[in-house]
Amino acid sequence: MDRLPVRTRFGYALGSLSTGAFGTVPGLLLLPYLTDTLAVSASVAGLLVLLPKAWDVFFNPVAGRISDRTKGRLGARRPYLIFGGIGLAITFAALFAGPDTGSATVDALYVAFVFLVCATAFAFFQVPYNALPAELTTSPTERTRLTAWRIAVLAIAILISGAGAPAVRDAVGGLAGYRVMGIAVGVLILVGAVGVFFGTARTRVAPPLPSVASWRETVTAVRACRPFRVLLTAFVIQAVGIGTLLAGVDYLARVALEDKAWQPLLFAAFVGPALLVMPVCQRVADRHGKLFGYIVATFVFAVGLLGVLFARVLPPVVIVLFVAVAGIGYAGLQVFPLSLLPDVISAEEGRTGQVRAGVFAGVWTAGETLGLALGPGLYGLILAIGGYVSSSADEVATQPASAVTAVVVGVALVPAVFTLAALPLLRRKEFQS
Repeated sequence: MDRLPVRTRFGYALGSLSTGAFGTVPGLLLLPYLTDTLAVSASVAGLLVLLPKAWDVFFNPVAGRISDRTKGRLGARRPYLIFGGIGLAITFAALFAGPDTGSATVDALYVAFVFLVCATAFAFFQVPYNALPAELTTSPTERTRLTAWRIAVLAIAILISGAGAPAVRDAVGGLAGYRVMGIAVGVLILVGAVGVFFGTARTRVAPPLPSVASWRETVTAVRACRPFRVLLTAFVIQAVGIGTLLAGVDYLARVALEDKAWQPLLFAAFVGPALLVMPVCQRVADRHGKLFGYIVATFVFAVGLLGVLFARVLPPVVIVLFVAVAGIGYAGLQVFPLSLLPDVISAEEGRTGQVRAGVFAGVWTAGETLGLALGPGLYGLILAIGGYVSSSADEVATQPASAVTAVVVGVALVPAVFTLAALPLLRRKEFQS
């Protein structure tokens, strides 16, 4: 069980097509869809993006407990990978296919409701997906390798969806552009769900252990595992920063760089380095430890973003280079905590004799969801404070200087501050049982 075949690593990694697409596109395009197509005010739009995701904070641990206690021919996790993935693909396509009633209020409520359903389907997919590595192998080294494959495919998914979704939207134009884009991304999500379902079909998993059965036991289990709580807190804090960054990329290109054509290049620069540095991350983990790599990645990410603060005075190509530096750090911010997570889960299961994979994965996903949801909400608030002017699809609003400043601060300084704020938690003694 220690050494996984290439087929399993690749099959598991394909699930990142689904998680990467859903984790990227709503954070990237849902806020501008509301503010610049449906004419919803920035503050209200930020709230609408946040609230459905906040629901998942409560629901994800439930999905984890349900997954832990599932028995059957397909195992505890795989049924949710396929059915949750199909539901996610359908509801994602519906998210950008609203009725276009002409009323910003009605259209916004439709988006909020469908996003809630979509986020629920995502919970049933991602929680079992996050739980699998702790059960596929007992080797920490193999888990790092498995996570590196996953993050490499995640980088591809973010690159395809982050650069491709805006390109499809702009090529078609208007509301129709968003609808075609929603279908295209839905297909990508479906491919990922089918891929991970069949890719892990012949893989033996760890024998089941007794699971927690109630909310009280879930809370007790999390409280009893300090390494998990510390790792989760650091990851959530940084997820807020990443969510803010993703929400601001579209605005950075259109408003600060004054050319939306820079958006695909910004995304390619942010995600592309992950494909190159993934082997480096694995070597750093083997030689210096995952925690050391996590700390270094945090600094690299923050330094790159601080350079983006000069978006209004430096040539756009230099800003793209700063984003690429942040992209190198971003790769580490994904691979190191996600490879530490199954190690923490396995150690706690060995200590307690109870299964923790689904429960901890559910709480983890809830925290990640909250962080990534708070990011767009926070960015919407920053835009509102800066006086950002919303508009409909057939209008082009002139933004005041304060709004341009808000765009840059929200996409650069705020993510850097949140990322660095997690550093005090990343101490070696915190991960010693």
